[in-house]
Amino acid sequence: MEAIVRACSREHWPAEVAAVIANRPDAAGLAFAASQGIATVVVDHRQFPDREAFDAALSAEIDRFSPDLLVLAGFMRVLTPGFVDRYAGRMLNVHPSLLPSFAGLKTHQQALDAGVRLHGASVHFVTSQLDHGPIVIQSAVPVLAGDDAAALAARVLATEHVIYPRAVRWFVEGRLALDGLRVTLTPPEEPQWLFAGQTAGEGV
Repeated sequence: MEAIVRACSREHWPAEVAAVIANRPDAAGLAFAASQGIATVVVDHRQFPDREAFDAALSAEIDRFSPDLLVLAGFMRVLTPGFVDRYAGRMLNVHPSLLPSFAGLKTHQQALDAGVRLHGASVHFVTSQLDHGPIVIQSAVPVLAGDDAAALAARVLATEHVIYPRAVRWFVEGRLALDGLRVTLTPPEEPQWLFAGQTAGEGV
């Protein structure tokens, strides 16, 4: 979230971050958002009897700000199909794997256990199928000898901070088009992938 807020300001996107909404009162991002003059809201999921009630309250708070785009960042709740449908085509998520591989939790350990040579992250449009949906951009890092889940996670996270702001910028610039499960990017040309060790604008 911080990377997106900073990129929006630094790169002068034609947009603003309207609000940061958390389901945990102790979420660290709330303090950062407040320090940037961004509205903050807490909708504590523990105060609701079920997912449907929580999602209804969450959508009510979201709609007060009339956002064009919802960006999930560190939000570890499974959203109901009704909520996802309400914001279809305008909700992004980042997942720490090269989807469709390793959906769900503990993705870095999943990658190590599977013996893959490349791991990474994916920014995708959210659909009712968990950790699936049209992929906007992906980043890849090598799995190195001696890696544990923590070391691999740190390298992946560094790339997330590059690709997630990039994907959000493309959306607010009106440059993303959905064609089934395929996301196309209108010119100017920019790579929709990133390999570790490359700078933010490079591709091969």
